[in-house]
Amino acid sequence: MKIRPLSIEGAWEITPQQHSDARGAFLEWYRFDRLAEVVGHPLNLAQANLSISARGVVRGIHFADVPPGQAKYVTCTRGAVVDVIVDIRVGSPTFGRWEGVRLDDVDRKAVYLSEGIGHGYCALTDEPEFVYLCSSTYNPTAEHTVNPLDPELGIEWPAEVPILSPRDEAAPSLAQARADGILPSYDTCREYAETLRQE
Repeated sequence: MKIRPLSIEGAWEITPQQHSDARGAFLEWYRFDRLAEVVGHPLNLAQANLSISARGVVRGIHFADVPPGQAKYVTCTRGAVVDVIVDIRVGSPTFGRWEGVRLDDVDRKAVYLSEGIGHGYCALTDEPEFVYLCSSTYNPTAEHTVNPLDPELGIEWPAEVPILSPRDEAAPSLAQARADGILPSYDTCREYAETLRQE
């Protein structure tokens, strides 16, 4: 398993080592100890989700209030998606930057995102199975979204006409979310991460 940091602090790409023969394949797609080595603390697994989308569906950009936020460990077990990580932490050196990682059933990569980072993805194939492990359970009062088509973000979604949920379509721009005071603070996220390291 190879774990490399992405360009946004607090996000990593995980590439598993696959063992294949005539019977099929085997791989470790998640190792709590290897992840904890690079993140500085284990992922507190509280919920696991599976999402299936039509081709061209864009979900996100989603995030949760910090603390406790919601760290995510995501992968695609069937088909392919482009996973998008967005730095929405006010005060971060990379605030407003995004990075995309292809997740599919060939390389079987995963992505880990720390609490406070915005997240979304686009379905590249018909009905990809997108799986994510979460550090906290769903809390609708603490969940927020930024419009994935916000021109300020400039995310290059690989869909001619992205298909959005009504909630994501009506979501505020990054600038509006910042003005409304709903974006997480970079300093608060770092302080919360430090408390997790000390537990």
